[in-house]
Amino acid sequence: MECISVFDMLKIGVGPSSSHTLGPWRAAERWISEMKAAGSFTDIKNIKVQMYGSLSLTGKGHATDYAIMLGLSGANPETIPVEDIHGIVLGIKESNILNLANEKKLAFDPQTDIVFNRKFLPFHANGLKFEAILQDGSKKSRTYYSIGGGFVVTEERKNAKRKIAKFNTFPFPITKGTELLAYCEQEQKPISEIVLENERSLRSDTEIDEQLQRIWGTMLECMYIGCHSEGKLPGGLNVRRRAFEIHKNLMLEAGTYNAPENWLKTIRQTEVKFRQILKWVSCFALAVNEVNASLGRVVTAPTNGSAGVIPAVLMYYMVIENHEADFEHIKKFLLVSGEIGSIFKKGATISAAMGGCQAEIGVSSAMAAGALTELLGGTPEQVLMAAEIAMEHHLGLTCDPIGGLVQIPCIERNSMGAIKAINAAELALGSDPSEAKVPLDKVVQTMWETAKDMNSKYKETSEGGLAVGVFLSDC
Repeated sequence: MECISVFDMLKIGVGPSSSHTLGPWRAAERWISEMKAAGSFTDIKNIKVQMYGSLSLTGKGHATDYAIMLGLSGANPETIPVEDIHGIVLGIKESNILNLANEKKLAFDPQTDIVFNRKFLPFHANGLKFEAILQDGSKKSRTYYSIGGGFVVTEERKNAKRKIAKFNTFPFPITKGTELLAYCEQEQKPISEIVLENERSLRSDTEIDEQLQRIWGTMLECMYIGCHSEGKLPGGLNVRRRAFEIHKNLMLEAGTYNAPENWLKTIRQTEVKFRQILKWVSCFALAVNEVNASLGRVVTAPTNGSAGVIPAVLMYYMVIENHEADFEHIKKFLLVSGEIGSIFKKGATISAAMGGCQAEIGVSSAMAAGALTELLGGTPEQVLMAAEIAMEHHLGLTCDPIGGLVQIPCIERNSMGAIKAINAAELALGSDPSEAKVPLDKVVQTMWETAKDMNSKYKETSEGGLAVGVFLSDC
């Protein structure tokens, strides 16, 4: 059984896409590590990178070529100053020199050495191959697949069941919702505590808290930056940032602040009516994904394209529902949301290139709905019911980004997913789970069946839907 940590589901990285940016970035790092382990790194003379399928079709809009160059250069997506990204890439383009792993300078022309192939590889829609010519003229190549959420695998994964089993260290291995509920009943614990016990099998309490603090800090800073940045997004669609104006209007009567933490406290003092709540939740979600679209730093939750839903719903709880909320509440929320996301990843997919946007916004909404339900006092059964409700009303959602950019309709979808998550939580809290007609496991299965039936042009290829119905010239 594959053990997926909360920190696998919630990764810190650079936008705009976990599958098209963070995944290829990590694949480049992994390829370099493997070449070093094989003793071939110092013999590399030339490099060529081949991209296939969805990575190729929407790679330009998703900055996949940027990610590959940055990954090959040795930059870390978790720590690189985002303001340096364009300068590094521009330097490679102008000089046609790549400093491989920041250790070895090679001739490298991005125009010819990064190849966008339209064909799909059979294993997964997001394929890329690194090819190296060594000093003696021999060739080395390796193919990777970016399967969503920043996860990268090789094709051997289909034979990996035996290999993974020996690394199964979780005391409560979980594949399905029914298994999770059985553990909660057996141990008489809420979902967050079951997940915490699993995490303790991998790292100490101090490490868990530090990493969760870091994830929340990145989410909060991302919302803060998005709410205080104006202008238009890059990419050619001329999309104007909206979080800035919404935030400014909501904060008219508020006090002053000088940091994200003080900002959160100040928001709690603003007027709260139903319309203001809707605006705040939308503002938080839009802010994150506007930062994401600008190659800013976000947390995959479970992907970059859906990164705004979870922080928006968690902020809703902290600034609307519970002004006394502290790190323990944040911790529970992130633990529960991560576990729900892993159930979808194991039983279906979190890749829009495989399942459409139901696999991104749908899953993030389900994650947020379940996590909010536990914080609001819901039982484990109600938590999974909320997750099911949220996904049920995203089934069939296509991925059709205009211009291959993670902007239209992606940014707004985060706002809608956050609102649906809150609504799903309230519906579950007011319901008797024993009377639910659709269990979470059934909706996971249905989502996967829907994904397999969905036409490929609605799976992050920009070959159907809004992507062809709206022309760049119209923007």
